[in-house]
Amino acid sequence: MAFSWGEIAPPFLLSLKTIFTCSIFLLIIGTPLAYLLSKRWRGRWIVDAIVTLPLIFPPIAVGFFLLLLLGKNGMIGSFLAKLNISIIFEFSGLVIAGVVAGLPLMVKPLQAAIEVFPKSIVEASYVSGHGKIGTFMYVILPGVKYSLLIALIVSIARALGEVGITLMLGGNIVGKTDTVSLAIYNAVFDGDHALAMALSMILVVTSLLFFAFLNFLQNREKRKLG
Repeated sequence: MAFSWGEIAPPFLLSLKTIFTCSIFLLIIGTPLAYLLSKRWRGRWIVDAIVTLPLIFPPIAVGFFLLLLLGKNGMIGSFLAKLNISIIFEFSGLVIAGVVAGLPLMVKPLQAAIEVFPKSIVEASYVSGHGKIGTFMYVILPGVKYSLLIALIVSIARALGEVGITLMLGGNIVGKTDTVSLAIYNAVFDGDHALAMALSMILVVTSLLFFAFLNFLQNREKRKLG
């Protein structure tokens, strides 16, 4: 069954737009979260459990709970509805799905890198007059920059391949919220295996590019440590 570039371009461009937006939010949310979770404080385990939940809980179930929370009758969704803000079945729903799916893979590796960062360098920064925020921004982050980039790449790759949460929050509306992953599902469901194969190859090539860049970063980090 023949297919055209017009069938491939919309979901591909939507996926690129989604993961680009997700990467911004993953950096803004995931970086400070990793720092907070690297410290010991009361109630940390609750935040840690919430962040880690998408790794151990079925994505479709996570999407369902988010649907209940962000839907028009949900705790947050009802409030947003009064402000004429809609998340479900919109681009914002795709972004939330990608961020939720990728957040554990952003936070946990970066948290581990921050935890093993030399304490002597941190203490020297404090002695030099830098506060906790200044030390984190100008000392710790530059020191773990490769770990940060690696975590970001892995989390973006996870967001790109997300289906379950995206399906629940985005609704799989053709031409509006069907990312490449959902477009593959739709093509298979419609019996258009040629289109499904073409879309799958796009994901394969994209994944290989992610892997190549990831391997490059890991080698750079090894050379730095070695």
